[in-house]
Amino acid sequence: MDNGLDELLFALRYIHFLAGITWIGMLYYFNFVQTPFFATDLGGTARGAMMRGLAPNALWWFRWGAMFTVLSGWAYLMINASQGAYNTSALTMILTGGLMGSIMWFNVWFVIWPAQKLGIASAEAVAGGGQANPQAAARAPIAGRASRTNTLFSIPMLFFMASASHGQWLQNAEQPSTGPYWILALILMAAIEANIWLGTTATQKPLASVSGTIHVGLGVMVVLTAAAYCWL
Repeated sequence: MDNGLDELLFALRYIHFLAGITWIGMLYYFNFVQTPFFATDLGGTARGAMMRGLAPNALWWFRWGAMFTVLSGWAYLMINASQGAYNTSALTMILTGGLMGSIMWFNVWFVIWPAQKLGIASAEAVAGGGQANPQAAARAPIAGRASRTNTLFSIPMLFFMASASHGQWLQNAEQPSTGPYWILALILMAAIEANIWLGTTATQKPLASVSGTIHVGLGVMVVLTAAAYCWL
């Protein structure tokens, strides 16, 4: 690999790491700190002021962190893949993480951010003596589930991104069976994403708590790790 390409890959990877830390850090702040705080008496009192004063800036870093993470990650992956840097098993694992990250990016830009814009505008209207926007209240639970779903996905996503380079212990098949692996992985990802809108009270219940979200995320990681061990 020539020096120019190596330097480009280093720059892309650095941007990917830096933007990813920003994105996932904000995601964890929202889910582990801010949302539980809003559920308290003090947090409920402060919610309107925080939505007007804190949320716009936090959401700017959140959504653009997601954008630069995904763009730099896919650029890095495509260049490396074109150079034959991955075997079949490693490519499958990094694509697993990349696909989860892309679903998370979609949720940020097309589910969470539009709902949060309504919430911010509604808080501004109330602060100015107007009425709250009922659409903001209706969209808030969906955005909340999307954010918790992203937190869930982040656990196996980060595991598989790292496993592409450091998970040789998972890559034990002489002839990887990517078909069965992808059938299981895609069905699982689609079901988790669809649960945001179409799930039942029972399937959406784990997303109501931080611990439930983490436990399901770890469960998905274990299932896909077992599948990788069997087929990759």
